[in-house]
Amino acid sequence: MPLSPGDKLGPYEVLALLGEGGMGEVYRARDPRLGREVALKFLHAKHSDRLEREARAIAALSHPHICAIFDVGPNYLVMEHIEGAPLKGPLPQAEAMRYAVQIAQALEAAHAKGIIHRDLKPANILVTTSGVKLLDFGLAKLTTPDDSDDTRTIAGTVMGTAAYMSPEQAQGQPADARSDMFSFGAVLYEMLSGRRAFSSSTAVATMAAVLHKEPEPLDAPPALQNIVSRCLRKSPADRFQSVTDLRAALEKASATPGDKMPSIAVLPFANMSRDADDEYFSDGLAEEIINLLAHIPGLKVIARTSAFAFRGKEQDIRGIAETLGVGHVLEGSVRRAGNRVRVTAQLINAGDGAHLWSERYDRELTDIFAIQDEIAQAITAALKVTLTVSPARERYQPKLPAYEAYLKARHHWAKVTPESLARSKEYYEQAIAFDPVFALAYVGLADYFLLLAAGVTLIPAHQAMPLIKDLTAKALAIEPSFPEAHAMAGIVAGVYDYNWKECETRFRMAMSRDPVSPQVRQWYGYFCLISLGRFDEAIEELNRAVQEDLLNTISRVQLAIGLWLAGRYEDQLRESQRLVELDENFWYGHFLLAINYGSEGRYPEALASAEKAYSIAPWSKMVTQGYAVALLHNGNTSRAEEIIQELRDAPEAYGAPRNLGLYDLHCGHLDSAADWFEKAIAQRDPAMPQLAHSSWLRSLPRWPALAKMMNLPRT
Repeated sequence: MPLSPGDKLGPYEVLALLGEGGMGEVYRARDPRLGREVALKFLHAKHSDRLEREARAIAALSHPHICAIFDVGPNYLVMEHIEGAPLKGPLPQAEAMRYAVQIAQALEAAHAKGIIHRDLKPANILVTTSGVKLLDFGLAKLTTPDDSDDTRTIAGTVMGTAAYMSPEQAQGQPADARSDMFSFGAVLYEMLSGRRAFSSSTAVATMAAVLHKEPEPLDAPPALQNIVSRCLRKSPADRFQSVTDLRAALEKASATPGDKMPSIAVLPFANMSRDADDEYFSDGLAEEIINLLAHIPGLKVIARTSAFAFRGKEQDIRGIAETLGVGHVLEGSVRRAGNRVRVTAQLINAGDGAHLWSERYDRELTDIFAIQDEIAQAITAALKVTLTVSPARERYQPKLPAYEAYLKARHHWAKVTPESLARSKEYYEQAIAFDPVFALAYVGLADYFLLLAAGVTLIPAHQAMPLIKDLTAKALAIEPSFPEAHAMAGIVAGVYDYNWKECETRFRMAMSRDPVSPQVRQWYGYFCLISLGRFDEAIEELNRAVQEDLLNTISRVQLAIGLWLAGRYEDQLRESQRLVELDENFWYGHFLLAINYGSEGRYPEALASAEKAYSIAPWSKMVTQGYAVALLHNGNTSRAEEIIQELRDAPEAYGAPRNLGLYDLHCGHLDSAADWFEKAIAQRDPAMPQLAHSSWLRSLPRWPALAKMMNLPRT
């Protein structure tokens, strides 16, 4: 008989019944030892073989879109408790595609371990605030090389749910990974249409439809129709042969610009002035137009970093549009002469290269804000979308000298060299001096200090973070709803004050207004969600930031770090390789490859990547440590000690304790490593809250004490 609230199974206290069926019940329960809620799956004795099978299947997997298992008892499983609802259709196409890709990623992870789900259906897919979670591996089979027919349970027995099972399942035949592909097609069909692909009054009639009938035509773009149709082919040989191929097709269909979602990239405007130093002005004009267009609902706008990556490159407009995944490109030029400015702009259809609109503006320099508005209005008219900037976001028009100083600051900030950053700081300070109520300048200066403290680690956190706090407070006093200012205040609250409640509050405020900028998403995913160990949510936000700014290497670095911390090494490897493809001389890409190879025990490859990173960035304490660790794992201890001595010579330098701790940890000196990490926490090293969730630090006996020092969750 069902359990009641207060009953116990092992150490777990039952709180409430969540669901029940012929095989058993699922309860919400509490683990008093760790103080957390769990889902407790109790199966009747005659189904104990299924319980063992499901435990083995889930235990072999670690993926943000698969429900995790915590424990197993004689007649029950203990899994993570998930707040969510079963998947239901119809869904908006973009939402359906997002969930479809997540389900495919989960199946890809399962199939990579030789696990076939065999009961994929909407009821076994929960929708949460951070995406989907795949449940119920009770019918799953772990295939083995010596058991070619491992997917047949009992000869002639049909296993699965009629409306979603494959034809081979319906006939009691062996089922391989392609059977899950059929079930996936049925789920995707239902997500898009709101109705089942195969349905009848009885299970027998439904299975007959699965075997002999085709579903009604789907009202969807051709690319989606083709994906669903291929999944639902009767013969396994005619379906996608792997979930990897299916996922790639879904991602391509998701990225294809469609008529319902116009998209645009604003390229850096060419500087036609006699003075080459006026490039800051042409760049600034393009960036301001990007910011204006970003407030248009229903228009995909590529962020500055990706759009500006094509500066000075001889590449066809169509090639640029294909790389960025957009249907339209805006390009132009700027010529300054004294107090006059000439701006030309043209909007191009990337599909056929046709000019949809072009205009030339000859104005006084003081009219620059009006020019920006007119260009944005012209683009919205050409693309048949509506420019809507709410009154609360009406742009403050600063004094012209302050605006020019701000544009110069942004121009130098983007180069990220010690010299350019110093110039950037000077110009931000000039902008504030020229116009003390120019909130954007305060946020820009705060961003400068954030980059130096948390990015290139040139300024200690104890010096930078109080300045960021003060600057963001001044910006919010001028403009109380400034998203980037709230986000920066959230970063300081989290990685400096270790006040994670305030951190989340600030980020909720930063993300409360559409559209949310890729920069804010990136900060939220990396500094807040990863720090709290909420990897699936973090990866979701970082993925979205990357999709909106495809060539932004920092976003991809942070996504790769999140994937590594979540144990998704294959995905992390793909992102790291993409970084190296984008820029062969980007040291962080090679460093992340070294981490990946080392985590997988591929030590010679880890050494080659670490050596490459060190040759590019020997000044980086992190790279120095990574190179020393790679040498250590390859048996070259003397060279490793020689390299790490660079950090030992200045152990109190900002960032040194964290990296010395990592080196000692890999040497097996656990107490010494923990001592270094305590010093890094005292430095308020911004990387420590993220690193605290790595398997490396969690292996330390003193890890709970380290986590407590940062007020981090310790479960």
